[in-house]
Amino acid sequence: MAGEEHKKVYFKCCETQFFTHIIAIAFLVLLAGLMSGLTLGLMSMSLVDLEVLAKSGTPRDRLHAAKILPVVKRQHLLLCTLLLSNAAAMEALPVFLDNLVPDWGAILISVTLILLFGEIVPQSVCTRYGLVIGAALAPVVRVLVWICFPVAYPISKLLDYLLGEGHEPLFRRAELKTLVDFHSTEAGKGGELSLNETTIIAGALELTEKTARDSMTPISETFAIDINAKLDKNLVNLILEKGHSRVPVYYDQPRNIIGLILVKNLFSINPANETPVKNVTIRRIPRVSETMPLYDILNEFQKGHSHMAVVIRQHGDMVSQPTSKHHADV
Repeated sequence: MAGEEHKKVYFKCCETQFFTHIIAIAFLVLLAGLMSGLTLGLMSMSLVDLEVLAKSGTPRDRLHAAKILPVVKRQHLLLCTLLLSNAAAMEALPVFLDNLVPDWGAILISVTLILLFGEIVPQSVCTRYGLVIGAALAPVVRVLVWICFPVAYPISKLLDYLLGEGHEPLFRRAELKTLVDFHSTEAGKGGELSLNETTIIAGALELTEKTARDSMTPISETFAIDINAKLDKNLVNLILEKGHSRVPVYYDQPRNIIGLILVKNLFSINPANETPVKNVTIRRIPRVSETMPLYDILNEFQKGHSHMAVVIRQHGDMVSQPTSKHHADV
């Protein structure tokens, strides 16, 4: 009887040990999978993208990004923590398998489990739902950071010293312009920006690269009036047909621009009186070099003194008479 009871206790212990090993193996595979998936999911998120989502994303994305940002700000520490945890889980897995199957079986099963459930599946899922999963597991990652801190912190500081702290730069001007173009609905990318919106944004990005020469309208293609002309019915109708808010005024020849008049000021003038143009308020028109950046010209326009400028052609250090003009709202 004592022998039978001893056998029952032995089998019961073996059964308990068996299930304990199975639970440990499942836990280690799950841990390795989570670490692998989070390594790809969290480390692929740039701080710039997360900050944009935290400030201007949907309410759900804002909540997720706010949870993830404190975790990923110290990127090298996070990377070391995830890799250490993943390595510990993969190294411990064969130890438990050795007690259940032969050595060759432990190797085969561990490789299969790690490859399928520890790498392929979690990385595929975290690539698609990295923001949601990262936010849900942020508390777990914080705990792991504290557990691995004694080992992960010195390594992360060494990486910070050798590689920098990992702060990603913002988009360069050309990259941002390309990104805006991708959002154009006309480009077939499914973006929410229309063609007109992307054109305006792209134009604003090019202001510092383009000069007055690139945007000016040749004087031969502009509509201007002589200062000695009379504002009779024909001239007033012609001005209104052109549809401009401002009209340049020249003296003697179209190349000699002396100022401009506001079309709205002509509404109070009776064409029957044939008022001379010189009797109307003529506003000063600034002159700019053809090499002046458009951004600087825009700053001048924003001061409110004028929304039109005459572009001066330069020959070396010599400045010639104006041959064209730049329009802001004509």
